[in-house]
Amino acid sequence: MNARTTRALAATLSLTAALAISGCSSESGGATSDSAKPTLTVSGAFMPEPVDDKMAGAFMVVTNDSKTPDKLTGLTSPLSDDLQIHETKDQKMRQVSSLDVPANGRLSLERGGSHVMFMGLKSKPKVGDKVKVELKFEKADPITIELDVKDRTYTGQSSSAH
Repeated sequence: MNARTTRALAATLSLTAALAISGCSSESGGATSDSAKPTLTVSGAFMPEPVDDKMAGAFMVVTNDSKTPDKLTGLTSPLSDDLQIHETKDQKMRQVSSLDVPANGRLSLERGGSHVMFMGLKSKPKVGDKVKVELKFEKADPITIELDVKDRTYTGQSSSAH
Protein backbone atom coordinates (compact mmCIF):
# COMPACT_ATOMS: atom_id res chain seq x y z
CA MET A 1 0.00 0.00 0.00
CA ASN A 2 2.86 2.35 0.77
CA ALA A 3 4.41 1.71 -2.66
CA ARG A 4 1.06 2.43 -4.35
CA THR A 5 0.72 5.78 -2.53
CA THR A 6 4.26 6.73 -3.50
CA ARG A 7 3.59 5.92 -7.18
CA ALA A 8 0.32 7.88 -7.15
CA LEU A 9 2.05 10.86 -5.56
CA ALA A 10 4.90 10.71 -8.12
CA ALA A 11 2.39 10.56 -10.99
CA THR A 12 0.48 13.53 -9.60
CA LEU A 13 3.66 15.58 -9.23
CA SER A 14 4.76 14.68 -12.76
CA LEU A 15 1.37 15.72 -14.18
CA THR A 16 1.43 18.97 -12.19
CA ALA A 17 4.95 19.79 -13.43
CA ALA A 18 3.95 19.06 -17.04
CA LEU A 19 0.91 21.33 -16.79
CA ALA A 20 2.96 24.12 -15.21
CA ILE A 21 5.58 23.92 -17.96
CA SER A 22 3.00 23.92 -20.75
CA GLY A 23 1.25 26.86 -19.09
CA CYS A 24 4.48 28.85 -19.03
CA SER A 25 5.27 28.22 -22.68
CA SER A 26 1.72 29.15 -23.66
CA GLU A 27 1.99 32.41 -21.71
CA SER A 28 5.25 33.44 -23.34
CA GLY A 29 3.76 32.70 -26.77
CA GLY A 30 0.91 35.06 -25.95
CA ALA A 31 3.30 37.81 -24.89
CA THR A 32 5.14 37.54 -28.19
CA SER A 33 1.97 38.02 -30.23
CA ASP A 34 0.96 41.05 -28.10
CA SER A 35 4.22 42.83 -28.93
CA ALA A 36 3.92 42.48 -32.71
CA LYS A 37 6.36 44.46 -34.83
CA PRO A 38 5.00 47.62 -36.43
CA THR A 39 4.13 47.54 -40.13
CA LEU A 40 6.12 50.35 -41.77
CA THR A 41 6.37 51.54 -45.37
CA VAL A 42 8.42 54.30 -46.99
CA SER A 43 7.22 56.51 -49.85
CA GLY A 44 8.30 59.62 -51.73
CA ALA A 45 12.00 59.08 -50.94
CA PHE A 46 14.35 61.48 -52.71
CA MET A 47 17.65 63.34 -52.44
CA PRO A 48 18.17 66.72 -54.09
CA GLU A 49 21.34 66.68 -56.18
CA PRO A 50 24.15 67.70 -53.79
CA VAL A 51 26.08 70.91 -54.47
CA ASP A 52 29.38 69.23 -53.54
CA ASP A 53 30.71 65.99 -52.02
CA LYS A 54 30.59 67.30 -48.45
CA MET A 55 26.91 66.69 -47.60
CA ALA A 56 23.42 65.94 -48.89
CA GLY A 57 19.93 65.79 -47.49
CA ALA A 58 17.26 63.13 -47.94
CA PHE A 59 13.51 63.30 -47.56
CA MET A 60 10.70 60.72 -47.38
CA VAL A 61 7.56 59.68 -45.54
CA VAL A 62 7.56 56.68 -43.18
CA THR A 63 4.03 55.38 -42.63
CA ASN A 64 3.07 53.15 -39.71
CA ASP A 65 -0.07 51.07 -40.39
CA SER A 66 -0.09 49.38 -37.01
CA LYS A 67 -1.14 50.07 -33.43
CA THR A 68 2.49 49.91 -32.26
CA PRO A 69 4.55 53.12 -32.28
CA ASP A 70 8.17 52.93 -33.38
CA LYS A 71 11.27 55.11 -33.79
CA LEU A 72 13.65 55.73 -36.68
CA THR A 73 16.98 55.12 -34.95
CA GLY A 74 19.58 55.10 -37.73
CA LEU A 75 20.48 54.72 -41.37
CA THR A 76 23.28 53.22 -43.43
CA SER A 77 24.28 53.76 -47.06
CA PRO A 78 27.21 53.01 -49.35
CA LEU A 79 27.26 56.75 -50.20
CA SER A 80 28.44 57.84 -46.74
CA ASP A 81 29.72 56.38 -43.48
CA ASP A 82 28.10 59.25 -41.53
CA LEU A 83 24.32 59.45 -41.85
CA GLN A 84 22.55 61.64 -39.31
CA ILE A 85 18.95 62.16 -38.28
CA HIS A 86 18.12 65.87 -37.92
CA GLU A 87 15.10 67.76 -36.69
CA THR A 88 14.36 71.43 -37.18
CA LYS A 89 12.69 73.34 -34.35
CA ASP A 90 12.42 77.12 -34.08
CA GLN A 91 14.36 77.41 -37.35
CA LYS A 92 17.33 75.57 -35.81
CA MET A 93 18.58 72.24 -37.11
CA ARG A 94 20.02 69.73 -34.65
CA GLN A 95 21.09 66.12 -34.76
CA VAL A 96 18.91 63.69 -32.77
CA SER A 97 19.31 60.00 -31.95
CA SER A 98 15.82 59.05 -33.17
CA LEU A 99 12.49 60.31 -34.48
CA ASP A 100 9.07 58.96 -33.53
CA VAL A 101 6.96 57.02 -36.02
CA PRO A 102 3.52 57.20 -34.35
CA ALA A 103 1.08 54.29 -34.30
CA ASN A 104 -1.35 54.56 -37.23
CA GLY A 105 0.53 57.67 -38.31
CA ARG A 106 3.49 58.93 -40.27
CA LEU A 107 6.87 60.52 -39.93
CA SER A 108 7.41 63.15 -42.63
CA LEU A 109 11.03 63.93 -43.42
CA GLU A 110 10.84 67.08 -45.53
CA ARG A 111 12.59 70.33 -46.38
CA GLY A 112 12.42 72.79 -43.49
CA GLY A 113 11.62 70.01 -41.01
CA SER A 114 13.02 66.69 -39.88
CA HIS A 115 15.31 65.07 -42.43
CA VAL A 116 18.34 62.85 -43.01
CA MET A 117 21.84 64.20 -43.64
CA PHE A 118 24.65 62.38 -45.47
CA MET A 119 27.97 63.80 -44.30
CA GLY A 120 31.28 63.32 -46.17
CA LEU A 121 29.94 61.79 -49.39
CA LYS A 122 32.10 59.13 -51.05
CA SER A 123 30.88 60.37 -54.45
CA LYS A 124 28.55 63.07 -55.75
CA PRO A 125 25.30 61.61 -57.14
CA LYS A 126 23.72 63.25 -60.19
CA VAL A 127 20.07 63.79 -61.14
CA GLY A 128 18.61 60.43 -62.21
CA ASP A 129 20.90 58.36 -59.97
CA LYS A 130 19.58 56.11 -57.21
CA VAL A 131 21.09 56.01 -53.72
CA LYS A 132 20.60 52.87 -51.63
CA VAL A 133 19.73 53.44 -47.95
CA GLU A 134 18.81 51.10 -45.12
CA LEU A 135 16.54 52.58 -42.43
CA LYS A 136 16.79 51.09 -38.95
CA PHE A 137 14.03 51.16 -36.38
CA GLU A 138 13.66 50.43 -32.68
CA LYS A 139 11.08 47.65 -33.22
CA ALA A 140 10.44 47.04 -36.92
CA ASP A 141 12.83 45.19 -39.21
CA PRO A 142 15.17 47.39 -41.29
CA ILE A 143 13.80 48.71 -44.60
CA THR A 144 16.06 49.12 -47.65
CA ILE A 145 15.02 51.81 -50.12
CA GLU A 146 16.44 53.68 -53.09
CA LEU A 147 16.42 57.47 -53.03
CA ASP A 148 15.78 59.09 -56.40
CA VAL A 149 18.29 61.90 -56.97
CA LYS A 150 16.26 64.90 -58.12
CA ASP A 151 16.96 68.46 -59.24
CA ARG A 152 18.12 70.72 -56.38
CA THR A 153 14.82 72.67 -56.43
CA TYR A 154 12.59 69.57 -56.22
CA THR A 155 10.39 69.69 -53.11
CA GLY A 156 8.68 66.31 -53.27
CA GLN A 157 5.05 65.34 -53.53
CA SER A 158 4.53 64.95 -49.76
CA SER A 159 4.86 68.67 -49.04
CA SER A 160 2.21 69.74 -51.58
CA ALA A 161 -0.19 66.85 -50.93
CA HIS A 162 -1.09 67.91 -47.37
